[in-house]
Amino acid sequence: MRAQDSATLRSAIADRPATALTTAPATAGATPEAPSTASATAAPATVTPAAAAPKAAPGTGGSAGTAQAALGVLCFSFSFPATAWALTGFGPWTATGLRGLLAGVLAALCLAAARVPLPERRHWPGLLVVSAGCVLGFPLLTTLALRTSSTAHSAVVIGVLPLATAAVAALRAGRSGARPSRLFWGAALAGAVAVLGFTLLQSHGRPGLADLYLFAALLICAAGYAEGGRISRELPGWQVIGWAVVAALPVTALTTALALPAEPVEFGGKALAGLAYTAVVSQFGGFVVWYRGMAAIGVPRASQLQLAQPLLTLIWSVLLLGEVLPAAAPVTAVVVLLCIALTQRARV
Repeated sequence: MRAQDSATLRSAIADRPATALTTAPATAGATPEAPSTASATAAPATVTPAAAAPKAAPGTGGSAGTAQAALGVLCFSFSFPATAWALTGFGPWTATGLRGLLAGVLAALCLAAARVPLPERRHWPGLLVVSAGCVLGFPLLTTLALRTSSTAHSAVVIGVLPLATAAVAALRAGRSGARPSRLFWGAALAGAVAVLGFTLLQSHGRPGLADLYLFAALLICAAGYAEGGRISRELPGWQVIGWAVVAALPVTALTTALALPAEPVEFGGKALAGLAYTAVVSQFGGFVVWYRGMAAIGVPRASQLQLAQPLLTLIWSVLLLGEVLPAAAPVTAVVVLLCIALTQRARV
């Protein structure tokens, strides 16, 4: 073979596409390993692992998440009337202890039946915040307040809770999280101001001891809501509240053991019904759908749905407890509903 022919042949082989090399028959001089090597090299470029698929960002849950959060608000709106019923037969410490104790036993049975493993160590600080705020502090402080304050008045004071929850969530996220827009904060603040104005009007501008209990309750509950919503992005909502009430069992059991002999007990129908509702729904079932909704649509947006809770509780206080509806309630209702509409449309 001449040198010119040899150079021409080498040039033709070098210019031939790689696919031609891999599909050429064995008699053309290709080695047996060439096809498998080419396939192994090409495979990673065409296969995307399912685990690498991006997760949906919080706040994009749509109507399903909104419906779950709204259902949680509906469940919570009966909590104050149910607590008032429980207080007809139990003292405040007994009612709080039994509420947490029964909820903890129910949650433990559910977790055991589903064979749920213990949460990871990184989840426990947040779960303990949920436990301290939503299982221990809020029920006790609101129960103490309801001894001297009406259900309607207490419900409206707690109407500031959505703003407190959104603020805690924003502070907790820091620079790494999405910042709520000015429209969101403006609408949330307007709703809170309307609720506070209603409260001061009803108390003649002089907040009492019950109001101090309620304001303390909403602050620690806001921390529990925000932490629960954050953890619910990684754990199912029912497990978040489930482990929180289980973690509180030593405290609620001790409270019950000490309070039962010290406070009078009357096993009336309303007292038992109220206690059952606060334990099963207010302390456990309501949180399941509430945390699911918060994880789906985001803590700030879900928290603003709770602006409707005091208005719903006002209705239940009239229908179930026979309380007189304040004259300013319809005006407050219109303002709060407008604020809810604005916060749901605002970018968060």
